[in-house]
Amino acid sequence: MDQKRKLILKKFGKRIKQEIKDYHLLNMAFTHPTYVFEHPKINLISNQRLEFLGDAVLGMVIAKLLYTRYPDNAEGELTKMRAALVCETSLAEIARTIALGDYLLLGKGEEQSGGRERVSILADALEAVIGALFLQVDLEKLIEFIHNLFKPQIDKIEVGSYGDYKTNLQELVQKKNEDNVSYIILEESGPDHNKRFVAGVIFQDVIIATGQGKSKKEAEQKAAQKALEATQWLSMERCIK
Repeated sequence: MDQKRKLILKKFGKRIKQEIKDYHLLNMAFTHPTYVFEHPKINLISNQRLEFLGDAVLGMVIAKLLYTRYPDNAEGELTKMRAALVCETSLAEIARTIALGDYLLLGKGEEQSGGRERVSILADALEAVIGALFLQVDLEKLIEFIHNLFKPQIDKIEVGSYGDYKTNLQELVQKKNEDNVSYIILEESGPDHNKRFVAGVIFQDVIIATGQGKSKKEAEQKAAQKALEATQWLSMERCIK
């Protein structure tokens, strides 16, 4: 790693107020697979393994936070809350608050197609950064960092803003029509540890929205969310009898 890149990473460390001991590890967290593919001679490693680690760490920290903070909530409710906090959309929003996209190493094609703002890339990179921090900072400091980072999203679920979009869409449709919505998996890609699913939500034999996620359930939820946002007042009103 050259000195210029290290200085850039030092700025990120100051931005997130964390003492970085291993800049090579942090650099790996920002390294997208497309960059590795286009620079084979540098012998870089992509952020996929760190993403795997960060996903597990994040799930543990958020689960403990919710378990402690909401002692009266049932398992099903806690599961919904956790899903809302660690879904791709939420992670990408949080990544943007620390300008994470500015530090990414992307392949030329990904760079030119807007990869620095792509939800899936930002979400994956945030998990990778958390994985990199887990390997080099005090655990209590990391937990505090995650709590502070996720506070805006936690405040949203505090007031109940973490709805089950599939249920909300179904209720909306059934208020005005006997028909229901259904879902279909349109695409499945990626290795087993980093699957990507594209789901479509169908109403009256028409795909009214699609969504992408790391699981079939998340992809369906994203599709339902987009259906609510994009067609609640226009397209859906026209097709509801």
